[in-house]
Amino acid sequence: MIRKTMIAAGSTTLLLASTFLTPAMAAESKETYRLMELFATVFEKVRAEYVEPVKDDELIEAALNGMLTSLDPHSSYLNAKSAKDMEVNTKGEFGGLGIEVTMENGWVKVVSPIDDTPAFRAGLQPGDFITHLDGEPVQGLTLSEAVDRMRGMVNTDIKLTIRRNGTAPFDVKLTRAVIKIQTVRSHAEGKIGYVRITQFSATTDTDLRKHVDQLKKDIGKELGGFVIDLRNNPGGLLDQAIAVSDDFLEKGEVVSTRSRKSEDTQRYNARPGDITGGLPLVVLVNDGSASASEIVAGALQDHRRALVLGTRSFGKGSVQTLMPLGQYGSMRLTTARYYTPSGRSIQAVGIEPDIKVLQSKVEPINVPERERRSEASLRNALTNPDGSAKQPASPAAAPADEHKGDDKTDAAAPPVIKLGDPAQDYQLARALDLIRGLSLYRPPAN
Repeated sequence: MIRKTMIAAGSTTLLLASTFLTPAMAAESKETYRLMELFATVFEKVRAEYVEPVKDDELIEAALNGMLTSLDPHSSYLNAKSAKDMEVNTKGEFGGLGIEVTMENGWVKVVSPIDDTPAFRAGLQPGDFITHLDGEPVQGLTLSEAVDRMRGMVNTDIKLTIRRNGTAPFDVKLTRAVIKIQTVRSHAEGKIGYVRITQFSATTDTDLRKHVDQLKKDIGKELGGFVIDLRNNPGGLLDQAIAVSDDFLEKGEVVSTRSRKSEDTQRYNARPGDITGGLPLVVLVNDGSASASEIVAGALQDHRRALVLGTRSFGKGSVQTLMPLGQYGSMRLTTARYYTPSGRSIQAVGIEPDIKVLQSKVEPINVPERERRSEASLRNALTNPDGSAKQPASPAAAPADEHKGDDKTDAAAPPVIKLGDPAQDYQLARALDLIRGLSLYRPPAN
């Protein structure tokens, strides 16, 4: 049966192409056409009778956004401007606050602040809810509309009202800036290489290789392993997540994507070559680690290539495909789910760490040296036969004002822990200890 239908309503015309239909398909299509006629009728009545004049493109854009956002929090319509903004974002530089957000129950939810951005410096945390923008409630806005309002001219201010578990709502004033994302940072922690990946953009894999090579040169043959920090990493490009996982794997599946049709399942496999030479790895994750960062953590965990330490990750295990719509922008549609090599779906579950460590602030207990217990302090203790060990001298008394005020914080301000500094970052301190322990049992290099 061949059916060709044209639906016209005023200036709105929808042309449905000819196709071969079975009786069941014909009945279903007939109902679909009725619903499309309903849409056209409502569209015309709004144009003609709404209390104020409305533009056709705004109505259509709102309808498209309503249709897509009703499916899940990550599907949406992007007009030409929004599509261009997204392209700039994935290339590593854009204007705004430096915050990755999603929508939950009508509120804007923080997935992760990006390192060294206005949002990060203001102390915003994963899981925070943004309830108002400059005093205006966000409920009723789409995610793209809320993001558009948070962006603006560089050096202009915006006030966010934040709701956080366990605290009363509070306001944060941010100054918009050009966000230049350096997705990979690194430094040596003694004999261990620390690498932080803040996002997966077009240059992440290339940058990672450069940083690992530099750490190898800086630390030399005594290099004991690497800590890969994916905390507060909201994700990014799938191909970069696969490439980063591949950097540490010799073989095997990295990730698979499974869509509505089984024949569309895709599997991505690692190629031979581990850029660390098989050195011990610990991967740090938390509830701000989402999407692409969960792919990396899951792949390395399933292959037992790395120990995952921290807290459970965010749980965004869906694939969004950006579909161009010509001059009208594009739409972002959820088309598949991610699965780790062992067949686990990340969606709404996340990656459970091998070693669960809650974040805490490291505060050393300042016990005077003379009060610390040791064999040497016991009466009649045997001396060391080689004479190399000496009773530690009693330290001079510290000035009365030494260290005063070091730990003072504003009681009303949320605590901000500097990630990457083991003196403050308890999760990192534990990861470094773990690497040191693993390296002790590693056979010496030939």
